[in-house]
Formats: sequence, structure tokens, C-alpha cells
Amino acid sequence: MLELYTDRLRVRSVKDSDWHAFYALHSDPQINQYVRIPDPEEVIRQKFFQHSESWFYGSGNWCSLVIETLDTNQFIGLTGFYCQSVAEQRAEVGYMLAKSAHGKGYATESLQALIDWACLSFNVHKFVGHCAKENHGSARVLQKCGFQLEGILREQVNIGGHWFDECAYGLLAAERYR
Repeated sequence: MLELYTDRLRVRSVKDSDWHAFYALHSDPQINQYVRIPDPEEVIRQKFFQHSESWFYGSGNWCSLVIETLDTNQFIGLTGFYCQSVAEQRAEVGYMLAKSAHGKGYATESLQALIDWACLSFNVHKFVGHCAKENHGSARVLQKCGFQLEGILREQVNIGGHWFDECAYGLLAAERYR
């Protein structure tokens, strides 16, 4: 079981007892407004089991980790990444937090820990992150972690019949440690 620690958080592997919080996060239309229309429960359950299975870099699957507070062990969200290309040493990052955890720096803090771990463990050269142009909170998280806007993909994502521009961000591992 993977566990990473920050000053305020524990970032750890998904376990069976996380199902209800995982489901609540993935089924909330407001939290998912820039991600997807929430899937039916059976699809979310399949995702949960996939995310709670053992993972290895280069599998093409997401390494999803639970973010919880150190003081109360409260589930506040998920962070993770997956290897886009082993040969090009590139990984994509993502995060999703409960509404009660927004605006407290938890996404930034957990993502920084994840990036540090991935650099040391897998020799990642570049991290990428994507968010809807309208998702200003997510863009701030990436920027605080050192990501730079590399481009805007116009009308890239369709969610419920609404087209969203998608911002593409990048972070070179060498930039993180300057």
C-alpha cells in the first residue's frame, strides 16, 4: 500500500472502505461539471475496483490515490497519474476534490507530493495536465505546482451537449527542482 505524507495530508492507495466517498465524488454533477456527465453506479463501481487493484507504471491505467486529512483521516478527494508514454517519460496528472475541500490548498499540496514521488520512482521527464478553460480552480492548482499553459484546444470536450475549450499544461521535472 502506497502512502505519501505532507504537512496536512496523507495520500494513499484506494481501499475497499473508500467506496462510498469515491461514489459520492464521481456521482456529484457539480464536481464533475468540467469532467463528464456522472456515470451510472455500476460504471463507477467498475472504476472503483480498477483503481483499488494493484498498479504498475506503464500499465496504461491511472494510479488513483485517496487524499485525506492527517488530523481527522477525512476523505477529501483523489489525486493520481498515469504513464502516457514510457519511452517519452511522460505522465498525465489529475485530481478531484469534494466541495468541502475546495479552496484550501489540498489539491496543490497532494499533487506536489505525487509529482515528487513520481519523479523519484519513475524518472518522469514531463507531466501534463488538462482542464476546461472555465475551470479556474483547477488551472490555479496546476499553475501553483509549476505547470505552464502550453495551449488551448478549442471545443475539445463535449459534456452534456456543451463544448468546452481545454487548457493543456506541462511541467518538466527539471523545472520542479530548480
